[in-house]
Amino acid sequence: MEYTHVGRLGLVVSRLCLGTMNFGPHTSEEDSHTILDTAVAYGINFVDTANVYGRHLGVGATEEIIGRWFDKGEGRRDTVVLATKVYGQMGDLPNESRLSKLSIIHQCEASLRRLRTDRIDLYQMQHIDRDAWWDEIWEAMDHLKRQGKVLYVGSSNFAGWHIARANEIASWRRSLGLATEQSVYNLMQRSVELEVIPSVQEYGMGLIPYSPLAGGLLAGALEKVAEGRRAQDYMQGRIEQERDQLDRFEHLCKELGERPADVALAWLLHQPAVTAPIIGPRTESQLLGSMRALQIRLSDDVLEALDMTFPGPGGQAPEAYAW
Repeated sequence: MEYTHVGRLGLVVSRLCLGTMNFGPHTSEEDSHTILDTAVAYGINFVDTANVYGRHLGVGATEEIIGRWFDKGEGRRDTVVLATKVYGQMGDLPNESRLSKLSIIHQCEASLRRLRTDRIDLYQMQHIDRDAWWDEIWEAMDHLKRQGKVLYVGSSNFAGWHIARANEIASWRRSLGLATEQSVYNLMQRSVELEVIPSVQEYGMGLIPYSPLAGGLLAGALEKVAEGRRAQDYMQGRIEQERDQLDRFEHLCKELGERPADVALAWLLHQPAVTAPIIGPRTESQLLGSMRALQIRLSDDVLEALDMTFPGPGGQAPEAYAW
């Protein structure tokens, strides 16, 4: 396993982050625990979840699965950097969602109980709350940090100016500010290159890309067109819309002798701002398959070919669209 610092922080994490969205809805608790054990055995020390994951199975169902894994002991809790999220609707009452001080503190306490731990290493705001002023948000987060219940604070799905605003106000308050941003980022969705990535780099943050395979489109969609989510009507439409690009991509992967999913992950690992892409395996074999991406070294010619196939926005703003 390869490891890296989170931005300019001293915190060190594995180059792959284990996502747990499938734990409960698509993966049994027993298999989820097997995946966690295997991930740790292979050196993955970064685990990402959210209070809303598995919600239709019961409030906080995925966090509870992870908590019961921690409860098995043998130092499991201390083997991982644990990240979870706050923002989503967790109940019917008015303050059981979003980012008021009341909600943040209440939801943090609830996550700690479900996860059966005394701390959350990275507490991420899953979306911007335009109705909560940053002084209120940072007051809540600083309160939790003083108590030792939260070590680092991160964001997810923030625009570049949200990152800047959050960090500047944190600085005025003499607080550390945001440690990470979790954004959708893959060969087919590169909008974050305009302003989010420059903001992340300016403030010394880590970038945690989710959906690295574009919902399966970059996992050999043309050869597996009738499998899994790709068989659904909306995905069939996307495959047809992107068929030319996907055909060029999969042909390049065949020339490299690598699986499309591994090349897509390897491309992210070659991006200088990226800390650790999130992989979300449903099975242990899928987890083990993702490890191959760590061994792939893409040449400048291959990176250029991928840029030509999936050109992105043209660089960072404003040069991408102005002089």
